[in-house]
Parts: sequence; C-alpha cells; structure tokens
Amino acid sequence: MPFGEYDYAMDDKGRVVIPPAFREFIEDGMVITRGMEGCLYVFPLDVWKRLEEQLEKLPLTDAPSRSFVRFFYSGASKNRLDNQYRLSIPHPLRQFAQLETAVVVAGAPNRLELWNPERWNQVLSEVQTSPPKPELLDNFIA
Repeated sequence: MPFGEYDYAMDDKGRVVIPPAFREFIEDGMVITRGMEGCLYVFPLDVWKRLEEQLEKLPLTDAPSRSFVRFFYSGASKNRLDNQYRLSIPHPLRQFAQLETAVVVAGAPNRLELWNPERWNQVLSEVQTSPPKPELLDNFIA
C-alpha cells in the first residue's frame, strides 16, 4: 500500500516524477483518471481491473450511476512511467485538477492521488476541523 506525500514540480509538457517510494506500486502500468475533491487518481492496472468490474455492475437504468461512470471513465487514460520515472498527465486531467507546476503526490489505499497543493492543504484542513463521524471510526482502531 502506498503511503506518504511528496511535493514535486510538473514540467511544461505535463510530466511529473513519481517518487521512488511509489514506483514499484505502478511499475506494470496504470490508469489515471478524475478523482474526488478535484484530485487525480492513479490506479495500478490490477486495481483498475477490479474497480472496472464493480463499475460494470452498476445499473444502466440508474442516472446517478451512469453519471458517476461517465465522470470516472471519460477522463481515464492508460499510462506507463517513462525511463526517468515520469508520468505524463493528459491536458484535460491537468485542467480538471488545476495542476500547473507544483504537484502533491500522495499515497492512499489502492491508489496514488495527484493534487494541486492549495486544494491538498484545504482538504487536510477540512478533515482536521470536521473529522469523520465517530461511527465510521468504530473499527478503525481495535
């Protein structure tokens, strides 16, 4: 599981170096797509396949399900790291996540997240002032 956060710079071609701690996690390829709260999700191919299987089970007749699948799939892009361990982020995804030069690369369960630093700090601040409901944390620490 990838964990930690790292500050990196994106070059003028939309490439960002993936931190050494995360490289093995996505070395066999990945899918990058829109994430929640305005970040980008980077899934290793095996995790993407499991996620895809779950998305395929959503009912086609349910409008919110269709909207979510559309949101998730339409921005998705298969990718591999180049020889310098850089991930090339497609322009529409850079726009969505408001990535210009500075990028926070953060680990999360089963994925990496790419953040605009201002959004990242805002999300961290929000969770500190409004933590999850206590019942969501019941089994968090046993």
